[in-house]
Amino acid sequence: MGVIKRNIDCHIPITMCNLRCSYCYIAQKEEFYNQKPKVYHTIDEERYAFSQERLGGVCMVNLCAGGETLLYPAIKELVEVILENGHYVMIVTNGLLTEKFKELITIDRDMRKRLFFKFSFHYLELKRLNKFDVYFDNIRRIKEAGCSFTVEMTPCDEEIPYIDDIKEKCIQGVGALPHITIARSDVDPEQRIPHLSKLSFEDYKKVWGQFNSNFFDEKCKMFYQKRTEYCYAGEWSAFIDLEDGRITPCNCGKEIGNFYDFSRPINFCAIGNNCEIAHCYNGHSWLSFGNIPELEFKTYAELRNRVCADGSEWLTPTIKEAFSSKLVEQNKEHSWLQKKITNYKYKKK
Repeated sequence: MGVIKRNIDCHIPITMCNLRCSYCYIAQKEEFYNQKPKVYHTIDEERYAFSQERLGGVCMVNLCAGGETLLYPAIKELVEVILENGHYVMIVTNGLLTEKFKELITIDRDMRKRLFFKFSFHYLELKRLNKFDVYFDNIRRIKEAGCSFTVEMTPCDEEIPYIDDIKEKCIQGVGALPHITIARSDVDPEQRIPHLSKLSFEDYKKVWGQFNSNFFDEKCKMFYQKRTEYCYAGEWSAFIDLEDGRITPCNCGKEIGNFYDFSRPINFCAIGNNCEIAHCYNGHSWLSFGNIPELEFKTYAELRNRVCADGSEWLTPTIKEAFSSKLVEQNKEHSWLQKKITNYKYKKK
């Protein structure tokens, strides 16, 4: 345990959410359809799809919906099946669906050691709904159950007057300041994927840099930088749509296979030098695990963990060890020092 073969990001087909945040990329694209979430595949199908035989080894599997992930009707069953296959699971959530957390912590305790929650801290919505107690109680609930967590805030200009209160609430609630991500615009006509703020990027960094977040600092280093190095996305990582099974190398690239087509193996192949997007806006995941091995980037553990005033940490030893690894450790046959030219299999449209 501890060394991860692939980083798999799974999209759960839900656009429904119990919050309405101004910076949400689903809201920006007017995709907040209040369609009732449904299950598209049986648990037996998911069990085989997520098998180590099919995925090539132990993976870090991220589960995230366009809306609230825990609204997926079979979330506990899906998480359990992935953990049973020996993988690590990360769930992105706004932290408010208490009954779902109560279900998830009934999963076997040994498997819960490989379960990690990314709690999005939507300050303005929690304030509007008066839900801070519910939010922090659910974090304490999963921590006591032996799971790991992180708290991450998407900053917006409207939150700037509340920075002192944000700090105080998080220190009281989880023992440390939240990590900070970068809000992005997904409706830019020139597809530059800019940060979402009236502030210049330099001023944006000054305002939100006061949280001393490795997560924010590393993202800022890579934001707006076009990646031209050889990238192993598609070979060492993949983005999977759990509705139709479509697999792409990361947040860009053409389809390389179908997750639910069991008649053939998945054609994992590196995107190489063919990155199509302006910059790696989700590099905190793809790059921290090492899709570009020669690129200096903190480990995922360093981006997600916090040490609290009492000495406790947000990550358990099991998750901390796994998140401290780099993908090259399990893929040395594809070391960038002795690159296989897999790029010939991946051609631009």
